[in-house]
Amino acid sequence: MQAKDRIVLALDVDNPEKALELVSRLKDHVGAFKIGMQLYNSVGPDILEKINEGGSRVFLDLKFHDIPNTVGAVSRVAARRGCWMFNVHAAGGAAMMTAAAQSSREEASKTGKNPPLVLGVTVLTSLSQDQLNAEIGIPGSVEEVVSRWALLAKESGLDGVVASPREVKAIRQTCGNDFLIVTPGVRPLWAGTQDQKRVTTPREAVDSGADYLVIGRPITGADDPIEAAQRIIKELEE
Repeated sequence: MQAKDRIVLALDVDNPEKALELVSRLKDHVGAFKIGMQLYNSVGPDILEKINEGGSRVFLDLKFHDIPNTVGAVSRVAARRGCWMFNVHAAGGAAMMTAAAQSSREEASKTGKNPPLVLGVTVLTSLSQDQLNAEIGIPGSVEEVVSRWALLAKESGLDGVVASPREVKAIRQTCGNDFLIVTPGVRPLWAGTQDQKRVTTPREAVDSGADYLVIGRPITGADDPIEAAQRIIKELEE
């Protein structure tokens, strides 16, 4: 895999013009684009198809979390929309994750599309150890919880997980090398951490075993986004 193909650019904007401008400028410098709740809820699902039409891959980051029947139904919609990848909350349990995986693959087969990769979201990168234990009430270390949920996701038929780069090595040990790991919370040394708590640099994340890196503001907030993307690619290649 080329270094640029590991970068999933987060389109954390709220209008289609800005999103499509970023896609046009950066599609040759990153591997895919992430549509999150901000953009999706601002402009609707058609933005996914517009990005697809330009030949770029889309990671639909809506973190589905509901009863299995509902998540299965919305997973069929995601597959029909032709997204490359989408995610559900691993905290929703095995039945919910199984419904997402099976329903999306069935729908892709029925409509003649490539089946999307389905990921389980583990512990959000904005959460600290104290918040996980004291506020949310989940016992154990972050690494233990992430590893446990990652294994549950794999056993439920998911293709991989979304997790902090700090837990990548533990996931690899638990789930093996044939399991995708997508990491947000990736910040180059020259960028601030913003609201993320458990972060590493792009090179550290890949060296730990991450497959894809979700990166947003260090690129989209730069004076020259293309130059910022190239700096990250160079770091990955060195």
